[in-house]
Amino acid sequence: MIIIKRFIDKVSATRGTNLVLPIDEAKMLRDEIAKLLADNYELLNKEEKTDNAVIQLEINGGKW
Repeated sequence: MIIIKRFIDKVSATRGTNLVLPIDEAKMLRDEIAKLLADNYELLNKEEKTDNAVIQLEINGGKW
């Protein structure tokens, strides 16, 4: 998240209409955003699977 925070700070500090990023910084920003999206996608899929899952519960009294 550091790269995204740096980008937000640069955008906030820019007074002009253009913002220039070195290619290495732009690639790191792209990678960090892609990782966040992938993590978010995985979390959403886990929630959907658990919400639609059927849970079967059997209670046995043992030797009673």
